[in-house]
Amino acid sequence: MRTGHRTDPRIDNRLDTRRADGVPMRPLACERCAAEVLVRKSSWQQTSVQWTARATAACAERDAADGTGGTGSAFEGCRSLRDTIREAALRGRIEVVDPADPGPEPRTGREPGSLPDPRA
Repeated sequence: MRTGHRTDPRIDNRLDTRRADGVPMRPLACERCAAEVLVRKSSWQQTSVQWTARATAACAERDAADGTGGTGSAFEGCRSLRDTIREAALRGRIEVVDPADPGPEPRTGREPGSLPDPRA
């Protein structure tokens, strides 16, 4: 046996939805095309997304990337899904694991530069 060589196989946990900290990946459907993926927000800066073949085929942006369901070229990511994940985290539908991370500023419900609602 060579020194420093492992005889036990390394475990590939990329597709394992169980996590050591107890926060599993959660199913979430894109608000644009309903492609359902598994998502885990470790922090506001880090998101893990697990695509299935079905979600890949359903994704409108992936399909638009090359016309073949995204299989023919590199796919940078789905903006609609990214927005869906952000909104789900803001609304508490998916957990953001890192409690020390303050996250984005809360939304006020109005566009910058607009006048406040006088009824508020």
